[in-house]
Amino acid sequence: MSNSTTSPGYFEAKYKLAADPWNFAVSRYELDRYAAIVASLKSRRFERAFEAGCSIGVLTGQLAAFCQHVSALDVSVTAVSRALERCRHLLNVDIGVGSLLIDVPRGSFDLIILSEIGYYFNPEELASIGKALSVRLRPGGILLGAHWLGHSDDHLLSGDEVHGIIGSLPDLDLAFSERHYGYRIDHWTKA
Repeated sequence: MSNSTTSPGYFEAKYKLAADPWNFAVSRYELDRYAAIVASLKSRRFERAFEAGCSIGVLTGQLAAFCQHVSALDVSVTAVSRALERCRHLLNVDIGVGSLLIDVPRGSFDLIILSEIGYYFNPEELASIGKALSVRLRPGGILLGAHWLGHSDDHLLSGDEVHGIIGSLPDLDLAFSERHYGYRIDHWTKA
């Protein structure tokens, strides 16, 4: 990543200071956002999902209920340790430490989740990541974006800019779009 406030070390420091620095496990906003993400998938079942930037694994655990297998990734060793603990009883989940720029698990996916992560990349990086992920998306699969619409000094892009970049990628068609108070959820499908 190109910005010191969005480097792996930046995130690791956040998780060293607080077990859940963004209150993913307890915030009403976050829990409502997770519920909206799951509801947007309309009870569809998936064979293989990938969650980028899984943090402490709150959404990861929810995905496991309707995905045969979930692979998740985060740049923070501490966050991954907490996610592994949270999901230890889920045999269909694997969680690893790595960068979305280079460490996406091998294989293809029918669901890819980019939630609260896209704005930590500059536009060129995000477009490159989006293209790489779209290649890994199976025909008919969903790339789901869910991002906050507010402003933060550590974000390189706004949530709307993130979704604009993903939406401009070739081979992906917008299939679902929903705006909530403070965030948006979009699904793009691969033809």
